[in-house]
Amino acid sequence: MPISIDTIIARLGGPDATARLTGVGTEAIRKWRQAQAIPSRHWPVIARATGLSLTDLDPASPTSPDPSPLAPSSPVPGGSTTGIPMPDARPDGATAALVLADGTILWGKGFGAFTQKPALGEICFSTGMSGYQETLTDPSFAGQIITFTFPHIGNVGTTPEDDEATRIAALGLVTKEDLTEPANWRATESLDAWLKAQDVPGIAGIDTRSLTLKIRDHGAQTAALYFPENGQFDLAALQEATRAWPGLEGMDLAKTVTCKAPYTWSESVWEWPKGTRPAPENRRKVVAVDYGAKRNILRCLVAAGCDVTVVPATTTAEEILALKPAGVFLSNGPGDPAATAEYAVPAIQGVLNAGLPLFGICLGHQLLARALGGKTYKLARGHRGANQPVKDLETGRVEITSQNHGFAVDADSLPADAHVTHVSLFDGSNEGLASDRFPAFSVQYHPEASPGPSDSFYLFERFVALIDAHGSKD
Repeated sequence: MPISIDTIIARLGGPDATARLTGVGTEAIRKWRQAQAIPSRHWPVIARATGLSLTDLDPASPTSPDPSPLAPSSPVPGGSTTGIPMPDARPDGATAALVLADGTILWGKGFGAFTQKPALGEICFSTGMSGYQETLTDPSFAGQIITFTFPHIGNVGTTPEDDEATRIAALGLVTKEDLTEPANWRATESLDAWLKAQDVPGIAGIDTRSLTLKIRDHGAQTAALYFPENGQFDLAALQEATRAWPGLEGMDLAKTVTCKAPYTWSESVWEWPKGTRPAPENRRKVVAVDYGAKRNILRCLVAAGCDVTVVPATTTAEEILALKPAGVFLSNGPGDPAATAEYAVPAIQGVLNAGLPLFGICLGHQLLARALGGKTYKLARGHRGANQPVKDLETGRVEITSQNHGFAVDADSLPADAHVTHVSLFDGSNEGLASDRFPAFSVQYHPEASPGPSDSFYLFERFVALIDAHGSKD
């Protein structure tokens, strides 16, 4: 007979030890107790640690009187093992389908652009309650289909002022409700028209809560979003396409979103009701390496006192140093940092050895870690949204941050001359580091998020202060 969840947690040393072992937060442990079930992806590590069998851990076994809805269930019609219905027959009114690699088929109403071929990539979710345009144009979402947990998408329309890049980076989007018509004075175009113009599809009418729980409990997987103009669906072919897609691990996407040639950026941040804030007169020359840079990062650098030149992701150390910067910034971006590191790490190491101050965000953080000798790994579900708590270990201060990443730095792999500066209060993963040997630091989250919390803008000021301190020593 399956052993109780409380007994299993006690054998592992309590909630904190269980959370560390399984790589989740203590809030997840509380939910396991509440549901009296442990997601199956944690069973192998728990079985090894406790000596229990998988039968002991499975609350859905025949001897269990009350199988939990969060535990793997018997397949429902269509072959799903997740509990989410997936009818093969198209319901009345359905014009689009979301097909997952595990066999789940979710029918809905298509919007945006028709698809000639399915939008195929990793399905993820974002918990932000605003900023869908900024999310969709964030280059870090390349290769991904976004599930929005907030139901009312489209209500502020779109405006070119809010684009984070020249075009939409995400492959598609999933919503619960039909798109809302815009009701905002800044809107220049509806979300639907904007998506059509950029050839990006969406699907509405999906139970996004169930889909989000699925991703949370079972990890990210491949999905195909299909919205055909002729209304014809080949579900078997869509299923096969999801299973054949290789996944983001090992995929270098920075080259697909980076700029083609160097350019300068002079626009500062936008603030109500004045418009664009004037840039400081005293500005330090900074080279920003574009692995998929968001425009608001560049705006924040200018607002903090930087004269910014943006260069492509493949720019070498020699080419960066030839621009004679006072500091170098490493941007956010998509894909696996281990793949991008092949050309990025030699350039970063060249900058570090030249002694220039360096600041990285998101992918830039991961690449700095690898340049220092650390490692990165794929998170089970990633961190995406505008409500992520992060602790600054130096000050003890907790910042509410915006995040968008599916990979993380392995803190235990950092060399002895580097240290962790920030940690996630959700799962304890690394959120920041600093070198003790070089004038370099980085964070995993987005201090520039717009819209979003502004707790972390001080990091841009810290970068400028580091440049000034380094200059005074020369």
